[in-house]
Amino acid sequence: MQSLELGSVQKTLLLPLWGRAVESRKPHPLLLDPTATQIIDTLGYDFSTIAQNISPISQLCWIARSLHTDRTVRDFLDWRPDATIVNLGCGLDTTFERVDNGRLRWFDLDLPDVIALRREFIQEGGRRRFLACSLLDPNWLKELGKPEALLFVAMGVLYYLRESDLRAFLFRLANTFASCELLFDACSNLGLKTANKKVIKGGGMDESAVLRWPLGRPQDLESWDNRIKVLAAYPMFRNMKRGLSLKEKWGTFLSDRLKIMSMVHLRLASS
Repeated sequence: MQSLELGSVQKTLLLPLWGRAVESRKPHPLLLDPTATQIIDTLGYDFSTIAQNISPISQLCWIARSLHTDRTVRDFLDWRPDATIVNLGCGLDTTFERVDNGRLRWFDLDLPDVIALRREFIQEGGRRRFLACSLLDPNWLKELGKPEALLFVAMGVLYYLRESDLRAFLFRLANTFASCELLFDACSNLGLKTANKKVIKGGGMDESAVLRWPLGRPQDLESWDNRIKVLAAYPMFRNMKRGLSLKEKWGTFLSDRLKIMSMVHLRLASS
């Protein structure tokens, strides 16, 4: 088993990576990610604990949020094909490969140890750059310039932050750009407790890598600042049940009914 030189939170990138590889190997996958299968085949990491303890619903959750992200990015590019997309806490994500329209400008941002690992498997290009820093570091925002159309995506990231840090980050975006949008996944209080027990602990992650920030009502974010507007908020498995087994459909129904996980799409404007 390879000892990955990653911090405890950073190591959680292995969970969705495994989930996408598992999905890609199904007879009729909801998502194809050949890069994920290649990485887990060559990484040398022992995924047996994850495979034994992660439920099919948790695995499907990672697929659902990828599909929601792909759709939202494509919709954004439909009206602004030259837009700038920033993938916050990118891990070993491969959204760019699925949505690139040949015109967009793309940034993958994560901590230096993650970007170092990412470079072993995924390459930068003329319209794609890697940023090795914390999303809470304000200096990287200068790298983006002043794009007319800007979308941030943050999958599996924001609930690791303290609420005070998240507030400061959102305010910084609103202060820096005339207008931008942010798509992210969120969990409720129940979702936070469930994920920390069933996914973080069950998946063999370090207990210091716990989720910190739950989101009750997405609309409550608008009370933080009048520059924050909720464009959409919906349960994780909305329109994602086609082709699932009866057991999987029941599990995803319960998850949505109990508001375990959701997707949230914000617009932030300077005024």
